[in-house]
Amino acid sequence: MPRYEYRCRSCGDTFELSRPMAESSAPATCPEGHEDTVKLLSAVAVGGTARGTSAPAPQGGGGGCCGGGCCS
Repeated sequence: MPRYEYRCRSCGDTFELSRPMAESSAPATCPEGHEDTVKLLSAVAVGGTARGTSAPAPQGGGGGCCGGGCCS
């Protein structure tokens, strides 16, 4: 289940809630009981490669003269 981050406008507390995507825009109450909250936008960075797999090594050519290198 996705986690969403919220900030309370009344007390300034930042908190997270796990809820279904269908409820992502539903109002959230902060742990202190305040109802004036706003959902924050989260930046997610994904990178790397999967273990046990490898991409094939690039082969020469493509884009230059003489098969990828420049001739003198």
